[in-house]
Amino acid sequence: MLLMQFSAAGTDFPSIETWSPEEIQAHIGFMIETNGKLAADGELVQAEGLAGPQQARIVRAGEGGAPVVTEGPFAETKEFLAGWWIVDCETPERAVEIAAHVSAAPGPGGRPLNMPIEVHPIMSAPPQEL
Repeated sequence: MLLMQFSAAGTDFPSIETWSPEEIQAHIGFMIETNGKLAADGELVQAEGLAGPQQARIVRAGEGGAPVVTEGPFAETKEFLAGWWIVDCETPERAVEIAAHVSAAPGPGGRPLNMPIEVHPIMSAPPQEL
């Protein structure tokens, strides 16, 4: 699983809400093209972008398991999950190559964003004895 993290720390570009329509289209076009190539190569399982943290909620089990919902992550959060890919690759190195490619998605002025992409192997359960 490749997790695209947005981090305001260490970036020199404005939030996507301030990008021009052309810059947003270039960014989305890059993602669509990348996902199409991964699908054609048989490596794409799933990919999704996520709404910003202002629409996110944190849920915990409360008394008796009832959901307790709070807003979050909070506005002062400097990092949040922006999207993900689940890819089925022959090697861990290939997953790293894909992560580097999506990290370079264009941002304002067409400059590569170089967003941090976490690469996590998906665990499988141990074999069950019958």
